[in-house]
Formats: sequence, C-alpha cells, structure tokens
Amino acid sequence: MTDIDSVQTLPELLAWRATRSPQGEAYREYEAGSRQWRSLCWRDVQTLVGQWRAALASSSVGSGARVAILLPNGLQAMSVDQAVLAQGAVPVPLHAIDNPGSIAYILSDCEASLLLVSQAAQWEKIRAVGTPLPVLRTVVVAGAARGELPGTPDAEGVRLIGLSDWLDAAQANVALSPTPGPEDLAAIVYTSGTTGKPKGVMLTHRNVISNVQAVLARIQPLESDVFLSFLPLSHTFERTAGYYLPIAAGSCVAYARSVALLGEDLQTVRPTVLISVPRIYERVHAKLLETLSATPWKLKLLEAAQAKGWRRFRAAQGVSAPAADECSAGLWGLLPWPLLRALVARPLLARFGGRVRVAVSGGAPLSPAIARCFLGLGLPLLQGYGMTETSPVLAVNLLDDNDPATVGRALPGVEARIGENRELQVRAPSVMKGYWKREEDTARILDAEGWLATGDQAEIVDGRIRILGRIKEIIVTSTGEKVPPGDLELAITADPLFEQAFVVGEQRPFIACVAVLQREEWQRLAAELGVDAQNEASLADPRVLKAALARIEQATASFARYAVPRALCLTLTPWTIENGFMTPTLKLKRNNLMAHFASAIEALYQRPGR
Repeated sequence: MTDIDSVQTLPELLAWRATRSPQGEAYREYEAGSRQWRSLCWRDVQTLVGQWRAALASSSVGSGARVAILLPNGLQAMSVDQAVLAQGAVPVPLHAIDNPGSIAYILSDCEASLLLVSQAAQWEKIRAVGTPLPVLRTVVVAGAARGELPGTPDAEGVRLIGLSDWLDAAQANVALSPTPGPEDLAAIVYTSGTTGKPKGVMLTHRNVISNVQAVLARIQPLESDVFLSFLPLSHTFERTAGYYLPIAAGSCVAYARSVALLGEDLQTVRPTVLISVPRIYERVHAKLLETLSATPWKLKLLEAAQAKGWRRFRAAQGVSAPAADECSAGLWGLLPWPLLRALVARPLLARFGGRVRVAVSGGAPLSPAIARCFLGLGLPLLQGYGMTETSPVLAVNLLDDNDPATVGRALPGVEARIGENRELQVRAPSVMKGYWKREEDTARILDAEGWLATGDQAEIVDGRIRILGRIKEIIVTSTGEKVPPGDLELAITADPLFEQAFVVGEQRPFIACVAVLQREEWQRLAAELGVDAQNEASLADPRVLKAALARIEQATASFARYAVPRALCLTLTPWTIENGFMTPTLKLKRNNLMAHFASAIEALYQRPGR
C-alpha cells in the first residue's frame, strides 16, 4: 500500500500507518498509579494489538463473530477494537453508561459471543435483567486483578475472567483467522432508539474507509496534530472522526480522563483538534456566562468582543447574516479589536488549551448563539452533519468556507438531493449495508438505487446543505403552524438559566415548554424575585414563571411569534441516560418525557385564559 487511497480495510489502515511512521506518537493516556501520561508509538500499537488478537483467537473468536465492547475511551478500548477487526470479527461498541436493560437487549440481538466490561458489577447488572444470552461464552473484566475471577464457565456456560488472566492465557501459536475484506462488517453500531428499540447499523470496511478518506481530503489533519478524545467510542462520529481519521493522518490521540476532568485535560494536553458534540461547547458557553453575569461590565465586554469578532468573521468568510444576528455593543464596541481580543478572546481560547486550529461539532445541531460566540472570539469551529447509517459524516464546513448556518458542502463522493416533503436524500460509498436482522426497516430507508432517506428536512443552496429539522419531530399546532422543536430547544438552552428544554404543542393551540433549570442560576433568580430556592413549590410561583418566560421570549426572538412558548413547567431534576430521558448520544427521549410529564403538560393547556 503506497498511499491512503490504496487502503481498503481498517486493519490495512493501521498496518499502513505503522509502516509509514513507526516511531510517531500514536496515543497518550493518563496512568493514575504513576500520575503521568503514557505514550505509545505506532509500532507499539501494532504489537499490543497482536497480543489482544491472540487472546481473541484463543477464545475461539473468529471471522464474523460479534464482540461487544463496554469500555470507556482508552488504550484498552482501542486495542480490543483493532484486534477484533484484525481477527475478521465484528466490534459492537456499547455506551459505557447505557442502562443494563438496553445493553442486554443489544447483546441478545447481535448474538455477541464475547463481552468486555470495566467492572464485574456491570456484568452482574446486565445478567440480572434476565435476557437470555445463549451465544455469549466469555465476559472479560478489564478492572479485575490477576486471579480475582474464576475464569471457568458458570452454570449458564459463561466464563468470567479478568483481562490480565485472559491476555496471559493466549496461546503463543494459536491459529489466526483471515483478515477481513472490504465488504465484511467493520461494526454493528446501535442507534440511540429515541422512540423504540435500538437498531443495529451494519457498517462495512468499505463504508468506514471511504468515509475516512473523504473526511481526510476535506479536513486534512496533520501528523503534528493532537486530538483530545472524550466522546464515547460507541458514537460513530467519534469512531470515524476521532479514532480512525487520526490513524489515517498519523496524528496523536490523547484520551481524556473523564468529562468531569475535561477542563484540566484541555490545559494539559493542549489539543490542536477537537471533535465534539454541541453539548460540550454549550457547557463552556454557559459557564462563561455564569462567571461573567455577576459583573455587568465584564458581560458587556464579552458582548462587544463577540459582536466585533462576529462581524470580522463574516467579512472574512463572505457570509451574510440576518438582522437578528446583529447585536449592539454600545460604547464598548468602540474599543479596538486587538484590545478586545487580549481582554476576552484569548482568555476564552485558553480554556481549550490555547492552540486549537480545528474544532468540529457534529452529532446534533449547533445553536446559532453558540456558533456566533465562539466564532466571533476566534475558535475555528466547523459544524458538520451525518448519521450512524452513513459511517457517519456526509457534509462539513471548511476553515476557509465556513457558513455556520449550514452544515457545509457534501464530502467528495457523496451525492445529495431533496426528495418529497423536502427530505434530504444521500447516496455514497459510506452508506450502510443495512440494519442487522431488520430487512423491512432497511427497505423503508434505503432504496434499490442506494439512496438513503435521512429523515431530515433540508435545503441546498449554492452547494451548501442547511438542515431544517427532523420530519418526524416537526410539531404541527392545531392552527396548522409547523415548528421544529430541536431548533427551538437549542435557542432556549442558550440562556444559562435553562439546562435542558423540551417543547410540545402537537395539535395544540400554542407551544409550551418543560425546562430543567441550572441550579446556580436558579438560586440567583430566586434571590432576585424574593422566593425560596429550596422550596420546590417556588418553581410554580407566578413571578418565577413570568420571569422565565420573559427570558425564553428573549432567547427565541428570532423565531416566528407562534413558535415562542407561552406556557412553562419547571423542574430541577436533570434528564439523564440513567433515568431514561436521554439516549447514550445525549438526545432527548421524547416519548418518555411526554409520558412522564403528561399531567403537567395537560395542566399547561387547561390554565384559565389559555
């Protein structure tokens, strides 16, 4: 293989990289014992993967077998993924904090023969669900000490063994399975399941490699780049853009210790490339506003820097913006940009490590307010678009061709068109083989000519794709108005008072909202209004609701009047994966929320005068 275009499978990709830059830094991971960051070169990675592959072969995991991986991001997750691929088997990545019932369903559905978990307690919770798993034979526990687990089959024929013991037991001369071909499966990735059981998306090596090659041609990371990996590897966006893409580029991937320690890791690692979902940028933005809101002049300074920087960005990109995007900075706007950059922009960029040259946001829509803030202050933020079924990237903006109101232009090799009901349809080498054991579901979304129905409404102007909203999620009020809930919720949560938001109004006379308040901001608002923040009844106080609705009205000023929520229910209990209101990819489970808040929502529409 002379160049990246000749690579056809993921094992070939790693082998090509190890040959091309054997001593280049491949991975960096923090070791709690030594309190230091451990580094591996590409040659070391190949050797490590070989050890894991021998252990898989010794456990009778061969071509086509499914291996479920329930591990956090790190060298272990990378090693087993690469070893499974090299062995011709199929990785089934699982979200490390998904609920046991969902994991048990996936293990049963994909017929996994081997499972890797961090702790034995995870396996016990999965087994306690009671879902039959007749194919599962081995559970490897990464966090177990040598000799801690029996390593022999239990009454159900499942062998529970620690990782060290499992690797030690690998036979030196075990027969390895043939490496896979381009049309063999490179993963079965289960979709989030916002409205039902998750479906297994079958991605082939050709699908993934073609997407890596197309993204590489568009984004062009460097061997000197450092990625900071913190999104779960069960997320296809992270697998392709934050894992396989750096192999193709020869870049280093540093694994963040946790999302809680992300701020510290950004300062230590100082990444040059960030691959993230909007939620991370939203948290940084909310924290920034929270910090500055106590000092009005600092907030005015931020607004001035953002406004002036946003105008500079638009001028450089040749991007027009609606009048609603303009904000007056008053007298503060008279300050020169170099001073505003020094006082505001540089301190903000320092929070990301101070040397980010590309920050990509994908997996969900990016709030226009967040985009204006970060782009205005100099963070090179690019919004992209894709879906699990397309391996996943379909389009992305470029550093010198960046219109944040769109998701950019289609990648090389991706055909895009607008079908009935303004639905975006795509055809590309990266489009999935189909859904695992679900031929009817596959036929509904993928036609005989290879066109995939994305489920998103869109428009294509001058080659740029603008996503308008999910077809199934469009709210149609009883007056016939159509409202995209995702865009509305993004606008609401741009206000730091609102941690999460869920809007309703299907066949109702107006839009209403259920929102989770950010606790510190709630305490500040409660003090201003003279209500008891510790009393849950205060959340329904008319003064509180009036103030919160006023802030929502301000946050949604760019929306049509009929789209602005007119009634509100407030809570302090966050919606999480654990309580069943969020998917592993941090999307709202709308059906669950609708059922849980049914009586509260009904009450919003029964109030006098409504």
